Amino acid sequence: MEWLVVIVSMIVLWVASLCKILQASCSPSKAMFLNNGDSVHKRNVLLVVSHPDDESMFFTPTINYLISRGHNIHILCISTGNADGMGNIRKEELYQASAILKVPLQQVKILDHPDLQDGFGKVWDCNLLAKIIEKEISTHVIDVIITFDNYGVSGHCNHQDVNRGVSKLLHDTLQRNIEAWELVSTNILRKYSGPVDIWFSFVYAMYYSSGQMHCLLNKHPQKSYAAMAQHMSQWVWFRKLFVSFSSYTYVNTLRKIN
Repeated sequence: MEWLVVIVSMIVLWVASLCKILQASCSPSKAMFLNNGDSVHKRNVLLVVSHPDDESMFFTPTINYLISRGHNIHILCISTGNADGMGNIRKEELYQASAILKVPLQQVKILDHPDLQDGFGKVWDCNLLAKIIEKEISTHVIDVIITFDNYGVSGHCNHQDVNRGVSKLLHDTLQRNIEAWELVSTNILRKYSGPVDIWFSFVYAMYYSSGQMHCLLNKHPQKSYAAMAQHMSQWVWFRKLFVSFSSYTYVNTLRKIN
């Protein structure tokens, strides 16, 4: 009988959390993300990821938020994800997913640099990354960068490398006109708690100074599933479960890189 109570309680909590997401605004903080005072003005945002499908598995709440508020988003994918020899296929899948997420295809750039190839144990040079990102900033007049934090959600070395590349750029060039934000990695229990993690994210964000952290709720979580489904080469059963149960489908917590 006790196990039944636990199951029912978890279902109720899951449903209540999902309802909160669907009804709430996309940022619980008083100073909404990328607001300038009391009004929102269009920003040029560069999302830096490591592989095709990163944008769908981890950053959909952020992308949906930016698009819904009229911001101009560019995606820079550092590799084709060619570890299994499917780089060309995965490139096309990213374009298809971007169409689902309403990111213009001409604003999606996928690199295939010989020194920046996908794979565990393949360390990417942060100096090279910094130069590439700096060029994108200049080309598209970028004023906001979003990327992984220093753990990279899953601990993948390539995710961690893009964080180091962005940090290197900010440190060396002292680009004070650029805002940089990182996606906060969570522990495994929160990571697979689905929409329930919004409550932990809200509490966690309360400990930071105003404007230094934002929780972005995904009011259309079905888009995460639809976008990830475009990555057919990666759309195996455990990734279907991941998208369904991952907290990153429902909420992104972004922390400012100072």
